[in-house]
Amino acid sequence: MDDEDAVPETNGISVELLSAMDLGPEIEGMAGLQLRMRKVTIEPGGVFGPLHDHKDRPGMVYILQGTITDHRDGVDNEYGPGVGWPEDRNTTHWLENRGTTPAVEISIDVVRPE
Repeated sequence: MDDEDAVPETNGISVELLSAMDLGPEIEGMAGLQLRMRKVTIEPGGVFGPLHDHKDRPGMVYILQGTITDHRDGVDNEYGPGVGWPEDRNTTHWLENRGTTPAVEISIDVVRPE
């Protein structure tokens, strides 16, 4: 399946906020932004969608266990334990766990709190 095909609905996902820091007091010009760290678990067969972008929400991912498939630009890349993928302003993607064990990632990004 590529980005042009229908993305399966999100399922089998749990997200735990580990920490968040307001960046305004830390860096001039960053008022209204937070540095956020989350633990994301994708169960076997799980999908983290929908197709989404990271405009105004840059981040990076570190995989703790399992394998996660990152679907973007018609290309599927698998990432196992270790450094994952960048999420910059050009990123439009969705994720899935094609494996048989839960995949766990640490996601760190800069966000505007809701």
